[in-house]
Amino acid sequence: MNHSTLSTQPATPSATAVELPAWRPSADTIDSARITEFMQWLCVERNLSFGSYEELWRWSADHIDAFWSALWDWADIISVEPRGDALVDATMPGAKWFPGVRMNYVEQVFRNADQTTPAIVFRNEAGESRELSWSEMKRRVAALAASLRGLGVTRGDRVAAFMPNTPDTIVAFLATVSVGAIWSACAPDMGQLAVLDRFRQIAPKVMIAVDGYRYGGKSYDRRELLQTLLAELPSVEHLILVPDLDPRARADAFENGVSWAAATAGEAPLEVDQVPFDHPLWIVYSSGTTGLPKAIVHSHGGIVLEHVKLTTLHLNLHPGDRFHWNASTGWIMWNLQAGGLLAGATVCLYDGNPGYPDMNALWRFAGEARINFFGAGAAYFQSCVKAGVEPRNVADLTPLRAVGSTGSPLSPEGYRWILDHVGAVWINAISGGTDFAGCFVAGVPTLPVYLGEMQCRCLGARVEAFDEAGRALIDEVGELVCTAPMPSMPLYFWNDEGQRRYRDSYFDTWPGIWRHGDWLRITPRGGAIIYGRSDATINRYGIRMGTSELYRAVEDLPEVLDSMVVDLEYLGRESYMPLFVVLRPGVELTTELTATIRERIKAALSARHVPNEVLQVSAIPRTLSGKKMELPIKKLLLGHPVEKVANPDTMANPDSLDWFREFAAGCVQRFGDASKPSSAR
Repeated sequence: MNHSTLSTQPATPSATAVELPAWRPSADTIDSARITEFMQWLCVERNLSFGSYEELWRWSADHIDAFWSALWDWADIISVEPRGDALVDATMPGAKWFPGVRMNYVEQVFRNADQTTPAIVFRNEAGESRELSWSEMKRRVAALAASLRGLGVTRGDRVAAFMPNTPDTIVAFLATVSVGAIWSACAPDMGQLAVLDRFRQIAPKVMIAVDGYRYGGKSYDRRELLQTLLAELPSVEHLILVPDLDPRARADAFENGVSWAAATAGEAPLEVDQVPFDHPLWIVYSSGTTGLPKAIVHSHGGIVLEHVKLTTLHLNLHPGDRFHWNASTGWIMWNLQAGGLLAGATVCLYDGNPGYPDMNALWRFAGEARINFFGAGAAYFQSCVKAGVEPRNVADLTPLRAVGSTGSPLSPEGYRWILDHVGAVWINAISGGTDFAGCFVAGVPTLPVYLGEMQCRCLGARVEAFDEAGRALIDEVGELVCTAPMPSMPLYFWNDEGQRRYRDSYFDTWPGIWRHGDWLRITPRGGAIIYGRSDATINRYGIRMGTSELYRAVEDLPEVLDSMVVDLEYLGRESYMPLFVVLRPGVELTTELTATIRERIKAALSARHVPNEVLQVSAIPRTLSGKKMELPIKKLLLGHPVEKVANPDTMANPDSLDWFREFAAGCVQRFGDASKPSSAR
């Protein structure tokens, strides 16, 4: 694919009056911040002094090797051999980090095992709650690791998890990676097609799965689906069954089934396999607009460094802090939530619908669990705004210091609602991606917060906003790029011969420079504003999904000849995702057919990916080579002129644009011209 045409980025906001911060840190907050501790360490140990965060960021971005080496030493990363140079080859893709080092993610976690605070606090929507101590978590991890070895799992084998957001899942993850195996997870509400598209690629040796899950007050038994998945995954030699829904669920109902109770019973020493820095830790999944989901491989060392940096310096987690980010196991934020253990924090998990039985459910959990850092997707906060939720009226949020947001841009209204209805807390909006399991822009507790704006570019991330010519912009909207490597960037994509798909995904516009696919404006004060995706990927409630997966589900219906979906992001509003369908001659889009299409998408992908509307059209715009014109139509619906987004001479069916031109006018009337930032409208 080619992303070299960048002339359609959102317009630059017009100048505004001097803006005052919505929140300022107190002197005590600054003094006690982990980033203040790090800067003091740099002064003493490296003879480096910085007068501002911007100076610190610039040093970290310009001296990549020195920054990551310093972070390694400050965080006291555990390894067998002493570290040498951090970065020995800065080529992107293919940068070489910390050669010769041997380590394991799990050792960095269990250095905190002597703490008296819990490792995990858990609650589900049914009101069931429990805590897991560090010592008990370590015992279960060690027992399960021994069981995995007994099942023949060795270094490099893949263990697939079909698991919800529970303590058992974290135990399974830590046990898997402790033996040098590679973790990969799908949430149990994902449909058969979506799961198989992911796990088939990696040929897992063992699957760990629940019998079912609860969501929105309903129970969903997944044992029949599990049988189907196992039949389609011949590489799986054993299933470890976790009875999460039915305590009587029997593992021996499955061929080579093993019960979770047996797999985690007994006492065993925790034997950790010391692997190279760049040994695969997990495989996570993202999607372009064509083909199978990308199976993205990250390393032990890269994730340890990136998540230590994020959790301590950017999220400001201290040992014993209570950390919650509302996530499912199908979202990269689950991985970052687990990363709170690297900082010695107590990870507070919630499994189920955050809006059940009402929109106060998560806030009650936050109060009762005495959470210090509460994170969720921006869509959740927007839902709270619309529902008129008053968190301080239903929960004691006195311990809460910070609220995090990600998944889509958090509107200024969302910021104001948090400050007015949650409390005068630090708002830490972050933006990054599954692609590198980290953040490009985020916050620090020593800077002021401005409505609608992320506070800073992350340390060690040389992030810029580029114009069409590859020039860095300030206070103008451009393509988000990263011009230097980060250790958590993918090792490779699974089964990607010659790294062709990897290169096409991030490096096709500017060779050697990571193009992320977001519109970014860097403000003169060093903050950042994201204006949504610059490509056609579906990004629903923080869960990215390729359009091709949805098409396979929809177009399998005999009534549907063709289809196209676009995910429209409007700053300050929930996304709007229409699905356009071409039906067989004589077939009309009835209420019954619409319901069938929605149910098919829900079953194959998830409820998150059901479109807002299904609309019948006569033709889907296509290029001369037959490709669906998703990105041009997305830009058209966001308010860009048709002559700027599509050339009829390069189309197979230029007349198809007429219907979409009229529909786009209605979208602009309903939602406003999203081709311009809200401050410029």
